[in-house]
Amino acid sequence: MPLQSYPELRVWRAAFDLAVDSHCLAGRPPSTERYTLGAQIRRASASVPASIAEGYWRSQRGDYLRHLSVAAGSLKELETHLPLARALDYIDSTTTDPLLRGAASVGRMLTRLQRSLRAQ
Repeated sequence: MPLQSYPELRVWRAAFDLAVDSHCLAGRPPSTERYTLGAQIRRASASVPASIAEGYWRSQRGDYLRHLSVAAGSLKELETHLPLARALDYIDSTTTDPLLRGAASVGRMLTRLQRSLRAQ
């Protein structure tokens, strides 16, 4: 049975959950960083499911693939910000490690979806 909406996509649900978890930790850095690194974490994490959703509704496969590429780029941005926050001692590895594992999982799902769309 074909999917009726993007929330049915496992990759979108996983990316959405990752964004929620990332938003929760984005307020942990000191107040001097909350509106810089924290904001970048929030924006990058929110961009992943948003780009997946936007691409899902595009009428051209190429547009969908382009939005999935944007989602993957935002994911890589998040995967850079999290270790940076850890290296600066704003958050610890017990916080970042599960998020990085989740990001890796989302990345694998994005790659599989892109390959599937290219093969059609």
